[in-house]
Amino acid sequence: MVIIDTDVLLLAFAFQSDKRQSANSAFLKRVQVADPAITVYNLMELLGQLSFNVSPARLDAWQTWLVEAYQLTVIWPADLDDMSALSFRAEIFERPYARMRSHRMAFMDALVLNLAERTPGVEQFVTWNARHFKTKSSLQALTPEEYLAQIA
Repeated sequence: MVIIDTDVLLLAFAFQSDKRQSANSAFLKRVQVADPAITVYNLMELLGQLSFNVSPARLDAWQTWLVEAYQLTVIWPADLDDMSALSFRAEIFERPYARMRSHRMAFMDALVLNLAERTPGVEQFVTWNARHFKTKSSLQALTPEEYLAQIA
């Protein structure tokens, strides 16, 4: 499983003239066969960033234009009992999302690597800032370009 960092998805949606766009698009197309995933923290950070420039109706359709379009799995913490999971989901997703949607604010950076490392089957973390993570995680940190070169 490959965890995709927020910056990769944000580049796809918000920075069309970025010089990395070609490699980014190639990565997002190619990774779909590798069981790609994002953490709930990446999801919230992305939706928070996009909330500044996307209508609330478009934001509400995130499952279609993000999860389904890129064949993503959203990773939630799995070590919570059912009642705690309901509280956690409300605290981490529903309440912040409602605020991001109505006030167009960014979701704070969260514990992406911690959750990714605790998720069975995750081997790689793909981010445009891979150099920042190479010595800070048990996961292989790669840029989209490095990922493409590795599987070529």
